[in-house]
Amino acid sequence: MKIKVYTGRDTGRMWIMDIGLGMGIGMMMMVTTIDIGSILMQMNPLFPSGDAQQQWWVYLLWIIPFFIFLLYGQRIQMWMVLNDVSRSLNKLKIMQDKAREEAVAYLKSINPNLASTERLDMMMEQFAITPVDMDPYGIVRKVQHIIRLRDERIKAQVKLLAPQADEVTASKLENVLEVATALYMLYKIVRHFYLMGKKTTSMFFLVQLQMLMPLIMQSAEALNKAIPAIKSGQPIGDGIGPMIVGRLMLNRAKVQIARDTVMSEYEYNGRRLYLVKAQGPGGTVGEPHTAVERLINEMGVRIDMIIMIDAALKLEGEKTGDVAEGVGAAIGGIGVEKYQIEEVATKHSIPLYAVIIKQSILEAITVMRKEIAEAVDRASKSIFRMVDEHSKEGDNILIIGVGNTLGVGQ
Repeated sequence: MKIKVYTGRDTGRMWIMDIGLGMGIGMMMMVTTIDIGSILMQMNPLFPSGDAQQQWWVYLLWIIPFFIFLLYGQRIQMWMVLNDVSRSLNKLKIMQDKAREEAVAYLKSINPNLASTERLDMMMEQFAITPVDMDPYGIVRKVQHIIRLRDERIKAQVKLLAPQADEVTASKLENVLEVATALYMLYKIVRHFYLMGKKTTSMFFLVQLQMLMPLIMQSAEALNKAIPAIKSGQPIGDGIGPMIVGRLMLNRAKVQIARDTVMSEYEYNGRRLYLVKAQGPGGTVGEPHTAVERLINEMGVRIDMIIMIDAALKLEGEKTGDVAEGVGAAIGGIGVEKYQIEEVATKHSIPLYAVIIKQSILEAITVMRKEIAEAVDRASKSIFRMVDEHSKEGDNILIIGVGNTLGVGQ
């Protein structure tokens, strides 16, 4: 057994350590013995004047909410998000029900002998499955086949619902049903994510849905306001392209070049102009891509220049009815029409020019505003300026008016 013998130097060190330890313990005791009231008195300027020790309930008003938000803050936030999305979902439900009621009323005005709306409800539930895209080769032709089959099925169903309706009335009924179906699908998708977030208590679903709801409600309100315009057969904002080309077709011979698509031609400054638009005044967009393929590949017409006119969504801050010029295929949709027009133009080295008229999504599917209608003259000047500047005498120029031709003749 070994005994540790401390020298004088070691004893001094131990004494210093004892003093330091004692001072530390003493300071801790002094801190613990400080009157809590003195701390509260320092916060007295934050509260009404008076004895802070006697105003303990005021401090509880600060402390209790702190612990409540500490323990239940996420639940409170989720409740607020659920409440916000629920209000928007209820508005969407009202819009969807109203759209269905208007579709049923319009159908009964066309076919008073309609006994049941079961077929209409079935149409609102129909869907189209996109083809497999693991191998992208040939995907455009597959998508085109599915889209054409879907359109033909809708036309057949409308014919069964209103067998006595003419082509224009039937096209308007198709558009009304498409709007009602779009609102119904929008409501079901929002409801799905709302219930999933509520069921799983997942903030991931709910916060994303809350952020997207303003844009979703904007689209829903635009669709809801589109139904009266469609039922009345008035031109909508998206019909500005067919309106421009239709005015050039007035008092000229027309031929049908594709399904629901007509063509006309005339001479301008030594150039041959071929005009193409959807056949109005029914609510259809036609098949301009088929018209381009048939005119160039089947009819053997040498086209030196293509100009496409279409409505385009404006950015915030831009004016409705502004006209802009550019290059490329100005046409919307899922891409089938655009692909085929670009394919033909690339194969034959045909330059593609575009003229767009800016408008919002609400203005595009509701009754055409004055600012958009007044853009017809400005857009026409842009078209003929392009023809004069980018072509020469003897050239053949194809001008296509893209859009829904509801209420627009030719």
